Amino acid sequence: MTLQTQLLPDKEQSAAMKQTVERFNAACSWLAEQAFAVRLSNKVKLQQLHYRDLREKFGLSAQMAAICIRHVGGTYSRDKDKLPKFRKHAAMPYDSRILSFKGVDRVSLLTLSGRVIVPFVMGKYQRERFTNAIGQSDLVLRKDGRWFLLVTVNLPDKTPTPATDFVGVDFGITNIATTSDGEVFSGAEVEQTRQRHHALSQTLQHKASKQSQAGKRPRSIHKLLIRKGGQEARFRSHTNHCISKKLVASAIGTQRGIALEDLQGIRKRIEKRFRRSQRAKVSGWSFFQLRQFITYKAQLSGITLALVDPRNTSRTCAACGHCAKENRKSQAEFECVNCHHQNHADINAAINIRGRAIVNSPQVSERAVSKAA
Repeated sequence: MTLQTQLLPDKEQSAAMKQTVERFNAACSWLAEQAFAVRLSNKVKLQQLHYRDLREKFGLSAQMAAICIRHVGGTYSRDKDKLPKFRKHAAMPYDSRILSFKGVDRVSLLTLSGRVIVPFVMGKYQRERFTNAIGQSDLVLRKDGRWFLLVTVNLPDKTPTPATDFVGVDFGITNIATTSDGEVFSGAEVEQTRQRHHALSQTLQHKASKQSQAGKRPRSIHKLLIRKGGQEARFRSHTNHCISKKLVASAIGTQRGIALEDLQGIRKRIEKRFRRSQRAKVSGWSFFQLRQFITYKAQLSGITLALVDPRNTSRTCAACGHCAKENRKSQAEFECVNCHHQNHADINAAINIRGRAIVNSPQVSERAVSKAA
């Protein structure tokens, strides 16, 4: 689990941290080019070949060089057909040898200029879980100049309660999430917020373009764009936290697990349902973040999680099992052409997801199977 804390460095500390992040990412970019040129992702061999170069060319400490090698090797090994890219201010990983906490309000970070002890703040939720911090963190510099530390904590997962049934969850755009119980989490407010931010962004970009053409530097507009972008991201994250909390709460104490769609290719599937002009809705939401939130909340609560193949769940009748494109009358309406069963289309899909999880789980009781039929 990862907790976010905001760092409050003074100007001198911030400058040292910024220099370190920039130098570290420059080293990562250089090492990635060397690794890609010879198709090498083995961390031991990378260390043998380039450890000294990282120390001498970039001035990294011994442990920073070792982290750089692990970071690049791990990134490259995930996709050997692509040269890894490291942004100038990409997050820099720290471990317990170059980072240590001083109580619950200060952290010691190694920089190229030596160690700096920086105060930080966190909310009540983070503070309650902070005692399990394991010293592995990411140092993050946001576009607005604020510093954050993403701290990894170990929380003991509860042993999952054996599921006798499942709550099926269908993801979508018009409704972000819909359950087999009939609970609908509407995307209306989300879409209004997206449209508002999009309109404001276009207006500000137009103003910035006009100022640039007039030979002016629109710094204030760029700062406002960055700030508004951060507000939209925080809104998405807050909404996903609220939805995931309610979904997990619906399963607690009921001996039910949660069944989710396997999100592989979800954007392509959803895009097929929308015209090109409407596809901005799809890119405006983070389904993977929502599933991540559901996953860790379920683990902390001892709730079984199941991922199922979502193909044709929106076209298949939950009552008789007949699958046909014609069953889907509209975005919201489902009426089976075989048995004439009617339901909200997203609820019908969620029931199908629940049914597939039950079939895939041998420990689920006959009672749940008969209820899904």
